[in-house]
Amino acid sequence: MLVIVKSAPDTPEGMRGVKLACDMSADIVLLQNGVYFSRGLNLRDAGFTGKAYVLEDDRLLRGLHAVHGSKNMQGINYDDLVDVMTENDSVVGMF
Repeated sequence: MLVIVKSAPDTPEGMRGVKLACDMSADIVLLQNGVYFSRGLNLRDAGFTGKAYVLEDDRLLRGLHAVHGSKNMQGINYDDLVDVMTENDSVVGMF
């Protein structure tokens, strides 16, 4: 299962998407303002332990640093996003 989150960490929608991913043991795609979850401990604070994909174009547009050193977080482009979505049995979003 894959959950797509487009809302920032300080919104109920963003937190609802991450909570759903936690509850379902799903991976997560962060895009639009959801890329802010990739900063600091936002995902770990929410209890997320799965794989997180960060859309690099949205991360760059918001001036965030590249994702490095985290084995469960990976930067992706739009082609990768399509691949990740088609590789999963179900896709839930957008929160």
